[in-house]
Amino acid sequence: MPRDAGGAGDVLRDLRTATAVEHEQVETTLALMDHDLDAGRLVGVLALLHAFWRAAEEGLDAWAAAHPADAAALQWDRRRRAEVYAADLAALGADPADGDRPELPAVPDTDAALGRMYVLEGSTLGGTFIDRHLASLPGLAGGPRLRAFSPYGEDTGAMWAAFRRFTRAHVEDGGDAGRVVAAARSTFAVLAGWCAPAARPQGAPA
Repeated sequence: MPRDAGGAGDVLRDLRTATAVEHEQVETTLALMDHDLDAGRLVGVLALLHAFWRAAEEGLDAWAAAHPADAAALQWDRRRRAEVYAADLAALGADPADGDRPELPAVPDTDAALGRMYVLEGSTLGGTFIDRHLASLPGLAGGPRLRAFSPYGEDTGAMWAAFRRFTRAHVEDGGDAGRVVAAARSTFAVLAGWCAPAARPQGAPA
């Protein structure tokens, strides 16, 4: 989960606290740190995440077209990841063809964009641990190098720090922290619901 050192009233701390339950729900459902994770289940998870990222990025692309200065400051083009999920699926021999995807609210302004991006960007921090775990699994070791979980490589920390700086500055300059948090919560709620099919059956081994 994204960590932040801000004090009471800090928008990043508010985001972390407000989305903690949904974040844990998604982590538990996807169970990417399972020791018995196999290629078939990994493909299923990647397919769900690919569809979600496509939907999430569609709204953010519309925002970026309407707010190009903010999008450039946030390096939005570099943060797009749906195509990386598609490439990982193809590398695993799966078809990344477009299909159903979840419905997400529109992204009318930068408050909403930051809330949505908090969910997408926060996943890159835990993604570094997922990468190491996948490389250690007998059924996946020696397979293709996946990029979607840690797309920035050594720049992961720097990209997260840049997002934090922009978000804090935006709120300090008059952005609405409550709307940022609400957008993050609604995004996480859709993600949790969309990923529900990946949950292990009750009683299945962990």
